[in-house]
Amino acid sequence: MSAISNDWLDALSPEFKKPYYKDLFLKITDEYAHNDVFPVQDDIFNAYHHTPLSEVKVVILGQDPYHDFNQSHGLCFSVKPGIKVPPSLVNIYKELNRDLDCYIPNNGYLEKWANQGVLLLNTVLTVRAHSPQSHAGIGWENFTDSTLKILNEQDSPIIFMLWGKPAQLKKRLLNNPKHLILESSHPSPLSVYRGFEGCRHFSRANIFLISKGIKPIDWQIENIV
Repeated sequence: MSAISNDWLDALSPEFKKPYYKDLFLKITDEYAHNDVFPVQDDIFNAYHHTPLSEVKVVILGQDPYHDFNQSHGLCFSVKPGIKVPPSLVNIYKELNRDLDCYIPNNGYLEKWANQGVLLLNTVLTVRAHSPQSHAGIGWENFTDSTLKILNEQDSPIIFMLWGKPAQLKKRLLNNPKHLILESSHPSPLSVYRGFEGCRHFSRANIFLISKGIKPIDWQIENIV
């Protein structure tokens, strides 16, 4: 696995010394040696690489990476350029169109958000090909829970977008009154109509950031020609 090298390293370094992480490292190393696993090893920590701790403004929580070839690259909900936009992201784009009049782009590459301070974090960072949740329960949840605890302790206001019950279960880790928690159903086609549609989380996030004197997010993902 590629090493974390920015300010997340100091914050997370205690985790690397814990027994669960040593076990996790061995399991993941074996998985990559014997199975097709996503994302590629160098992309596992991309959410951290693209969005340093000191720059986090918004956290969007996913579950585990996309499990088909060439999709996952370490940012939740995002796919590489040239890959068909998955249904959940289609619904996210539709909400952005309703909320902020963003046009719906021809790609699902969300690196622009990550580079502006949107931490696109899955709660499980790897997955075996064609086997969703195959790496749940092997230790990643401990690591990403620690990430959320670190974020909760930050003085700078952060927005946490918790979409669906698995993400909302993480609310127990977030008790800092400086932060804003936004909850809705998941944007998947099965649940988008239960609260995600019309949630206006993107405009609400920007209103909150502006009220705190923080530059808002430009949510528009541009077309790739």
